[in-house]
Parts: sequence; C-alpha cells; structure tokens
Amino acid sequence: MGPAFVAAIAYVDPGNFATGVVAGSRFGFLLLWVVVSANLIAMPIQYLSAKLGVVTGLNLAEACGQRFCRPVRWGLWLQAEVVAMATDIAEFMGAAIGLNLVFGMPLVPGAGVVGAVTLVLLASQRRGHRGFELVITALFGVILTAFLYTLLHVGLRLDPMLAGLAPALSGKGSVLLAAGIVGATVMPHAIYLHSALTSERVRCRDDAERARVLRYQQLDVGLALGLAGLVNLAILALAAELFHHRGHAQVGTIQQAHVGMAALAGGGVALAFAFALLVSGISSASVGTYAGQVAMQGFTNVRIPLLLRRLVTMVPAIGLLVSGFNPTSALVLSQVVLSFGIPFALVPLILVCRDPKVMGKFANGPVLTTAVSLLATVIAALDAATACWQFGLF
Repeated sequence: MGPAFVAAIAYVDPGNFATGVVAGSRFGFLLLWVVVSANLIAMPIQYLSAKLGVVTGLNLAEACGQRFCRPVRWGLWLQAEVVAMATDIAEFMGAAIGLNLVFGMPLVPGAGVVGAVTLVLLASQRRGHRGFELVITALFGVILTAFLYTLLHVGLRLDPMLAGLAPALSGKGSVLLAAGIVGATVMPHAIYLHSALTSERVRCRDDAERARVLRYQQLDVGLALGLAGLVNLAILALAAELFHHRGHAQVGTIQQAHVGMAALAGGGVALAFAFALLVSGISSASVGTYAGQVAMQGFTNVRIPLLLRRLVTMVPAIGLLVSGFNPTSALVLSQVVLSFGIPFALVPLILVCRDPKVMGKFANGPVLTTAVSLLATVIAALDAATACWQFGLF
C-alpha cells in the first residue's frame, strides 16, 4: 500500500482549496453533493489505473503508446501537456499564496522557492519509490490534521450539510464551480500517475499474486481517496459555515478567506488553513512534475531532466503572477481546464483495461466497462454544459 496516497495529493491540491472556498462562500452547502460525487467517481477510476500498472507492468501512457497510432499518441501527449500546465498554475500559485500568508513572502519569489523545494522532494525518488511515497503520505497527513483542527474549532451544523447532498444548481456560476470541483478532484494527471506508481512497485510472479496485490490496491484507493474526500468536504464546509451563513458571501479569494477566518474563528484556524495550503501546493507540485514526466516518456519515448520540465511547465503560473491576474480566479479556471481534460485520460484507460490482449484474465467485463463509460459520459456532459452555459447557448 502507498501509491494511492501519492495520487491522492492531486485530490487535495490548491485547486481544491480555491473551488471549495469560492463554492462554500457563495453558495453555502449547495455544491456539497458535487464534492461527494466527484470523490466517489474518482475511486473506481484510480483503481483501474492502479490495476493497469499491477497487471501489465506498464503505465497508462506506455500502454497507449503501444496500442494507438502515432497521431493519436502525440495528440494525447500534447493535450496532457496542456493539462500539466493548468495543473502547475494551481499548484504553484496556491503554494505561493501559502508562503505569502504564512511568511509574508511576495508571490513571484514564492513561486521560485516552491520550484526549488519540489525538486528536493523529487530527489527522494532516487532511493526508490517507497521513500517518495512516505514523504508525500506524511505531507498528506499534515493537510488532514490541519483541517481536523479547523473543523473541531469551528464546528458544523448537520442539517444544512445533509441538505447540500441533494443535487441542485443555481445559475451558471454554480455550473462553472461544479466543473471546477470535478476537475480539481478527478485530475487527469493522477490517472496517468497511479499506473506508473504500481507498474514497477511489486513484481508479481503469477495471476494469484496479482489478484492479491489488487485486493490491497482496492483498500489503498478506498482509504486514501476517502480521506482526501474528507479534506475537500472540510474546505467547502468551513467556507460555508464561516462566510455564507454569516453574511459574508462576497468572499471570493483565498486571501480574503484567510483574513475572514482570522476575524471570525481566530488566528489558529487561519494559520492552519494557510499552512495546509502551503503543504498542499508543495507536495502536489512534486507529484504533478512526476506525472508530467511519466506522460511524456510514455507517449513519446522522450525523457528530459526534471529541472527542465519543472521550468517549462511553471512558466504560465509565473506569467500570471507577474501580470497581477487574480490568483484565486486563475486557480478556479485552471480546474475547469482540468475537467475538460479528464475524458482524454479516462477513455484510453477504459479502452486499454477492457482489452484481454493487454489485461489477460483481469480485463474489465461488460458491466464494469459500462459503469466507467457512464462516468466518463457524465463528466463530458458536464464539460459540454459548462461550455454552453458560459457562451450563452442556453
């Protein structure tokens, strides 16, 4: 066990902070059902990715590289690079905001510090996957602990939370945030990453050992993503309780949320929130860089130094910070971009995992294939509805 906790960092990255804070402050608990649904959708998807790695010894990008023709491979890779840049916008800007809130560091130098720290974390991979897993899992634990503290300090009312589990939307603003929440949760690069984390971790000698490892992967995914779901619930619930239900629905940025938490709940809650954001940004930036490397090497058979990759993909985030663009708005919009990228990772995963030539006896049957295909259809429909709504088509 362990790979799912690395993938789960993508489920609690700064994009989740931004979408959760804005959704909770503007709409209260209205979109809580989207958070719950996105985490439930993510579990079977991440398990299939882990399953692919265990059964075949390949990651998803490598499996696509073997199965699809050159134009399709390169198209998927270029799309994955766009997703990687959108991911970096969230992670670098979020971590830079965290450094600013905790230590008062300006945003642009803070992004440079984040880039350096992520390379240090990635260096732990040189001693094997286990060291990297333990470091990332420990950072995940810090995030979880911070939000447990905030919830115990603030307290939550059960009735409005239960009401938020009923599916409902309220205007195009809520649709955009719903797409952002899905993109922040079911992140495309996590789908590629999980298969890479399991592909070389345990060498199984026969199908019986593969079946045993897969049972542990189910437990790993359920536990890790279940805890990540609690963090996402806590972010939205905290904003809904402190801001929306106390007449502060105008809170629209992470910085405003930090100030509001200090005023309404005390400095301890504000500090815990800011520190969790900082840890989230640093850890998810490391995981995102690793995922980008996996996708590039698998699709194109090209490997570049992590430092160069880190510098290239962080350029859009630095550019937005220098331009003075609202960081929280950039975070939310980046998550919407990620939502549009999910089908481009999920459909190839479905096609590969149902193929007996690739998966042997572990190929997905018609029921599982249909179920996951429906999930992909729902996400694609949400993306289409978001685009149509934003452009005024309905």
